[in-house]
Amino acid sequence: MAPIIHFVYFIVSALLSLLWWAIVISAVLSWLVAFDIINLRNRAVYSISTFLDRVTDPILRPFRRMIPPLGGVDISPIIVLLIISGVQNILLPALRNSLLSLVGY
Repeated sequence: MAPIIHFVYFIVSALLSLLWWAIVISAVLSWLVAFDIINLRNRAVYSISTFLDRVTDPILRPFRRMIPPLGGVDISPIIVLLIISGVQNILLPALRNSLLSLVGY
């Protein structure tokens, strides 16, 4: 049972890491588009931007509704990144250790 718990922990942690990077890349890409450094007329940039928006928007949308922009800057990605880091570094290891102690490891 312990290998299954470790495997699930690894998968969940890896998915949270991918989500963390998707949010960071999406934020940087939106800044580059906003400052007209790159434009969305480029098909590759448009495809990447659309993909990242589809992945990150369902997670960011509830926080964007609750947290107003500060001076025109959307801080909801920062809040979500902090939550993801907290889940990865505090909650997941504690959950894994609790499950391992329940099964006797």
